[in-house]
Amino acid sequence: MDLSPEERIKIYEEEKERIEAEQRKETTVTDSTTGLKPNVAGLLCYLAGWITGIIFVVIEQKNHFVRFHAMQSIVVFGALTIASALLTWIPYVGGFFGAVIGILGFVLWVVLMVKAYQGELYKVPIAGDIAGGILPTRDKAADIPSSKSPAIQTDSPISAIRDAKISTHRMDNYFTESRALRLTASSFAIAWSIALLIFFSFFHNYIAYYHSAIVNGATTWTKTPILTDDYFTWLPVLITTLALSIAGHVILIVHDRYWLRQTILIILNVIGIVTIATLLDIFPFNFDVIPSSTWADVVPIIITIVLVCVAVGLGIGTLVMLIKFVVNLMKETSA
Repeated sequence: MDLSPEERIKIYEEEKERIEAEQRKETTVTDSTTGLKPNVAGLLCYLAGWITGIIFVVIEQKNHFVRFHAMQSIVVFGALTIASALLTWIPYVGGFFGAVIGILGFVLWVVLMVKAYQGELYKVPIAGDIAGGILPTRDKAADIPSSKSPAIQTDSPISAIRDAKISTHRMDNYFTESRALRLTASSFAIAWSIALLIFFSFFHNYIAYYHSAIVNGATTWTKTPILTDDYFTWLPVLITTLALSIAGHVILIVHDRYWLRQTILIILNVIGIVTIATLLDIFPFNFDVIPSSTWADVVPIIITIVLVCVAVGLGIGTLVMLIKFVVNLMKETSA
């Protein structure tokens, strides 16, 4: 049967309300591994932040409501804990932003416990989607109404709308391969950023000039640091850049949308250019430790050229990406 757009919207809203009602009912009647009422267990997931989140993810194996809140607790308060730790590296303003995160964390802590106790499957923007994406498929199935439900007949308009959505989902699978490449690229970027974050934060002293000497017939190696104290002025900038890169690519894994990907990548490239420019300006290197005066003069020039080339390459790539993004946006708007 033919339906007007208004009738389709009305049917969709009614179906949405029915599904939400079933989800609310699930929070009170679904079995729980812990034996606790789901709303009480949901509140406890936030009681000690990501710690109780981990506990309930491990011990709760049945109730989707509890498992979601546990995972959301891990994502939200784990991210806030990491952000607070990173901010301690930033001089002057680090304490201020740390206090802001502390206030934000307290507000979220109270709100999320109240929402969970009220039996609401409340999702924190971005973090909620990440938490839902991390949960296994069997957990997500709890959100999908069964096709055998008596409220949904196979020959009803609602069934037609559902089938249309399933068809659209199947069409999206044609792009699975390209999406897999994008997800792989984002995963690699996250891993690379974490590796750089660890190295430059804790192992930067290995950036040195190494020379050997024979003592009592045995070869010993001596390292002389190349980085100056100015390095610690640039380090907070690098840490912030890498943290933003990790956060940006996590968002891209959860929300694989063209406009969002292009926007985030452009922003990250600009931040990368600023980070390299800051390094060139501070230039926290001392190559006088190199015995050869020729190499002591040449190495800074080589490093400067490499950094400039990287910055220029990022700039050109960002400009091309921005132009393509604007052109596609204009095409979509005019379509």
